[in-house]
Amino acid sequence: MQGFIINLNRVKEEDLIVTIITRDSLETLYRFYGARHGVINLGFKIDFEIEPSSKTTIGRLKDVIHIGYPWINDYKKLQLWQNFTALFYKHLKESEDIGSFYFDLLEEASKQWNKQNPKRVAIESYTKLLEHEGRLHTDMHCFLCSRKIDEKISLLRAYLPTHELCSHTYPINSFALEELYNNKSSLFLDDKEVQRMWNILLEGL
Repeated sequence: MQGFIINLNRVKEEDLIVTIITRDSLETLYRFYGARHGVINLGFKIDFEIEPSSKTTIGRLKDVIHIGYPWINDYKKLQLWQNFTALFYKHLKESEDIGSFYFDLLEEASKQWNKQNPKRVAIESYTKLLEHEGRLHTDMHCFLCSRKIDEKISLLRAYLPTHELCSHTYPINSFALEELYNNKSSLFLDDKEVQRMWNILLEGL
């Protein structure tokens, strides 16, 4: 079984509670500390087995193999990846049957992370997530005043559209936003807009 680690909690000195997105489910498992165990970390993709426990409802994480990324030794890219993957824990922690969408989304993002600006990859991935969950607001009416937005568009958490003057935030080019929403491409966003949308993303999925 393979999955992405989206949360780690230390318990009893070096033992860990590990939350993993697999292709079909969200798994919360116990990992005992041991000198022979390989290092695992937030955001890592791993191959693993689950050993059922007779004492608790949490299974044991065992036979872990780290599946590395080509960019794993690039600290900046890894830090951005960890910031991105950590957002999925709060978003999905109460879920049971999540299907394959989130695993596939992270799988595709991990392959693109080294090919373009990772923040752009994250923004494009998040737009796909919003669309998948029915939360992508393509109808440009201000979330704060409910009136139509005819000129500059600003965004709040979950990329909710607002008038620039209503939210007092940095506007996003409407053509670039349309391209992002329709084709999931950040091509026409400038670097300042990318940084703004990345900061919004960090507020939570």
